[in-house]
Amino acid sequence: MQTHFSLAQLADPDIQVADKILRACVHCGFCTATCPTYVLLGDELDSPRGRIYLIKEMLEHDRPATEKVVKHVDRCLSCLACMTTCPSAVHYMHLVDQGRRHIERTYRRPLVDRVVRRLLAAVLPRPGWFRLALVTVPLARPLARLLPARVRAMLALAPRSIPGPAAVVRPQVFPAEGARRKRVALLTGCVQQVIDPGINEATVRLLTRHGAEVVVARSVGCCGALVHHLGRDALDSVRANVDAWIAEADRGGLDAIVANASGCGTMVKDYGFMLRTDPAYAEKARRVSALAKDVSEVLQELGLRPPIAAGGRRVAYHSACSLQHGQRIHAGPKDLLQRAGFAADDEATGGLAEQGGGDERGGGGSFTRFGRVQTWRACASRRGVRDRLP
Repeated sequence: MQTHFSLAQLADPDIQVADKILRACVHCGFCTATCPTYVLLGDELDSPRGRIYLIKEMLEHDRPATEKVVKHVDRCLSCLACMTTCPSAVHYMHLVDQGRRHIERTYRRPLVDRVVRRLLAAVLPRPGWFRLALVTVPLARPLARLLPARVRAMLALAPRSIPGPAAVVRPQVFPAEGARRKRVALLTGCVQQVIDPGINEATVRLLTRHGAEVVVARSVGCCGALVHHLGRDALDSVRANVDAWIAEADRGGLDAIVANASGCGTMVKDYGFMLRTDPAYAEKARRVSALAKDVSEVLQELGLRPPIAAGGRRVAYHSACSLQHGQRIHAGPKDLLQRAGFAADDEATGGLAEQGGGDERGGGGSFTRFGRVQTWRACASRRGVRDRLP
């Protein structure tokens, strides 16, 4: 794709990146076949290629975002299936992230959007605030019909009951069982630790059982993905996490920084890119990104012990878009399930992912980034879960 950035524009490191990404695109259209929003809506502007054109025009001419641009960029689920499909290695993730930042700087959204987006950015990354917000949901449900559609959708998704907080999220060290084979830091996350604290507890049990010492480092918070995907500046959170993990690595050594939520893992693996122009953090962020691993990668390195229960149970495996497209992890998790004695089956959650490399499982992704509710519902409907939606 031909670009026309001026020399003055190309002095900006972000524009340099955008220019390189845009020039890699050859207009082939392979991405359209695996883009869930294009398959659903049939609009070229709701495909990666269409959004690339919109972002190109916006950045190249340094124009404020229009309502049309915002609508189509907001609909993007960031499932990144287009990156798996693209034969030219177009790094769509970095381009759409830059487009969202430009939109946030130059476009004034309707009042309801502004309020809800600010609440999401303030509440979701803070487990204490998020837990408090969920406690108040039953009070708001009777008033749901009076609220905007997007707020009603969020209320419908909120769990009816909230588990108690897990003790494993506090800064501490969990010793390995037997000889220590690895020392890893666990990212305990933000939303996940409130919605399902058992995931962190199970992660600690599994890693320590297989010889890993697990550290929950002090001062580590949200990875920053929730704020980042809203187009807002998440670099303060990123820097705080980098400082905390580098301090832990320098103090006791780290073999890995483990994420058990794939969206968080994709984000942490990108810290090196995000802080590449910060002289105080560039090298430290590269170290953190190099250490970042999904829990399945660490377990493959450790090797699973023989299963302690009779195998053969059939389980459905959901390959998250941020895992298979963001981190390029495909067969590993299913292999681990099979070695643990399970019959892993991904047909039950089949979609575009099994039909050519794409993914239509990102309906929740659009919702988290406060995209169009209609698009989110349609994606979920194609997955056969319409009955769960508002």
